[in-house]
Amino acid sequence: MSRAALRLHGSPGEQAPASEPPRDSRRFWLEAFAAVRAETERRAAPLSAEDQVVQSMPDASPAKWHRAHVTWFFEQFLLRPFAPSYRTFDERFAYLFNSYYVAAGPRQARPQRGLITRPGVAETTSYRAHVDAAVAALIETTADDASVFPIVEMGLHHEQQHQELLLTDILHAFAQNATHPAYDADWQWPPGQSRAAGEGGDALIAGIHTVGYDGAAFSFDNERPAHQVLLQPVRLSRALVTKGEWLEFMADGGYSTPGLWLSDGWATLEAQGWNAPGYWRHVDGAWFSMTLGGLRAVDPALPVCHVSYYEADAFARWAGKHLPSEAEWEVAAKAGVLDDAFGTVWQWTRSAYSPYPGYVAEEGALGEYNGKFMVNQMVLRGSSLATPAGHSRISYRNFFYPSARWQFSGLRLAEFKR
Repeated sequence: MSRAALRLHGSPGEQAPASEPPRDSRRFWLEAFAAVRAETERRAAPLSAEDQVVQSMPDASPAKWHRAHVTWFFEQFLLRPFAPSYRTFDERFAYLFNSYYVAAGPRQARPQRGLITRPGVAETTSYRAHVDAAVAALIETTADDASVFPIVEMGLHHEQQHQELLLTDILHAFAQNATHPAYDADWQWPPGQSRAAGEGGDALIAGIHTVGYDGAAFSFDNERPAHQVLLQPVRLSRALVTKGEWLEFMADGGYSTPGLWLSDGWATLEAQGWNAPGYWRHVDGAWFSMTLGGLRAVDPALPVCHVSYYEADAFARWAGKHLPSEAEWEVAAKAGVLDDAFGTVWQWTRSAYSPYPGYVAEEGALGEYNGKFMVNQMVLRGSSLATPAGHSRISYRNFFYPSARWQFSGLRLAEFKR
């Protein structure tokens, strides 16, 4: 793994530069560590102590828990093995802030993370400072040790994932509040190239292509190994599906026509009472949606967001098309023919989350990071408006259950060439 893999700035989806700092450059890791840790605190800064402890559903986690969990990650996988003089901040935190690493020991049940009122926000901040100082000291005193720096790098990418979750989870919590609080009153949808799916034409791809990560920079194990796939001729929409197009779907009975839906999707629709995307509200005859800036009128020109795989699949069927596979999406993204591929919404694909041919999980407890979730979930590609700068790449595989829609998830369409 090269240390140029961690981009502190740059465009979403941009790959690491060819020019890399020398392997023994501890300054790079110190600056990278400080920058990522500071970004977490920047995202948490608008939140009150009460905001930081709320858990609005089992799939979401409190902001305070995210801040503590990513700190525990460095303590557990970096400091304990590689810093013999390190003194644990509080041994009880390993139980409170482990997530799903069974090999690392027992843990608080995920649906009960909101019950962790102690430690409070101030003590969590002290915990972060304690671990930050120890990690900085370890980096400063470590030579070119291949056992240490890859763990630092993994921890930073892991923390960036939780930076995105911090925003998705607090938005879900705020959406349960009848006063529609804003995370950031000045928040605006990111500028992009979005246009109606029928505008600008489609991108045609076909043939044998290599997918998966094959570079020297950082990647998660689920992106490897690179391998060849054969794609039948398929056209991908250059544009994301918009809210205006989704309103047409709704007006045409999209949420009341069982024939458009997968069986599990229709059962979920009935159980959850879906009649619009997540966070949409019908107020005085007009549609509004809950955003990081509070309740806003639905803008038909913007990409639709907060839709599940089930909804995306039903919309595609209504449109007479289908969702692209993740391989089709990756090949088109490499060709640079997709608008808003990064930094707007994650895009559902029709691909089940499964291992690539020849997949090998990371060794030890970190092997639980991705591989054990490769069942019953669907792949999303790209990145979203909540993804930290430099964290996205073309081969990145996000994955969620098909009913999930609290993430910033949308779609683009595809159809086989006739």
